[in-house]
Amino acid sequence: MPGYQTINSKMLQVPIGPGQEVYSKRGAMLGYSGPVSFAPTATAGQGVGGTIGRAVAGERSAMMHVTGQGSVLFGHGGLEVTVIDLSGGDTLYAEADRLLVHDASLQVGTMFMGEQGGVRGMVRGAVTGQGLFTTTLMGKGACALLSHGPVMEMPISPQRPVHVDPQAYVAHRGQVENKLTTAVGLREMMGRGSGEGFQLQLNGTGVVYVQASERKI
Repeated sequence: MPGYQTINSKMLQVPIGPGQEVYSKRGAMLGYSGPVSFAPTATAGQGVGGTIGRAVAGERSAMMHVTGQGSVLFGHGGLEVTVIDLSGGDTLYAEADRLLVHDASLQVGTMFMGEQGGVRGMVRGAVTGQGLFTTTLMGKGACALLSHGPVMEMPISPQRPVHVDPQAYVAHRGQVENKLTTAVGLREMMGRGSGEGFQLQLNGTGVVYVQASERKI
C-alpha cells in the first residue's frame, strides 16, 4: 500500500487499511473515501501514565483513531504539512499540537522536559510556551507535522551543534541533547540588539526541523 501523499504543501492524503491504522489530530479530517471510521481516543497510542501526566499539566492534544479501508485527506488551519519517515532507529521529539497524523505502528511516549537539561529543560518549556512535556515517536512508520511556513532540516553533528530560535523550533530526531542558552549582552540590555535573548542549543547526531516563523500552533 502506498504511503503518505502530499497533495500540496497544506494537504495530505493517507491510505487506511488492514495493518495501516493511524491517529490524527481531531478536526483535521478534510475528506475521505471508502468505509473509514473515526473514533475519539484519550491515549493516541501513549501509555496511560503519559496521558495522565499531560492531562494534569493541561497539555493533552485531542486525537482520533482512524481505521477501515480507504483514504483520508488531512489538513489543519491552512498550516504547512511536513511528512517524516522513521526507519526504526531514531526517536522523533515533537510538540503534541504539531502532530497532524501518525501511523498507529509507532510507539508514542511522553518525555518530561526536565529529562533533557534538568531545570534548564523546564525553564525552556516555560520560556518558549512549549510546556513541561514533549511527545516522542519511535519505531518504523510515518508521521506528519504542522508548521507556520515551510520547514527546513538542519543536520546536527558532534562537531557542529545547532542553535535555533525556540519559537522557530518544530521537532528534532536522533541522538540529540538540547538545552536553553542565553545570549544577552549590552546591546540587548540597551534595546538595540536582535531581542533574541534565548536560543535552543542542540548537540549530538541528528536533525532539527525549523519553521519559517516564530508563531506557535
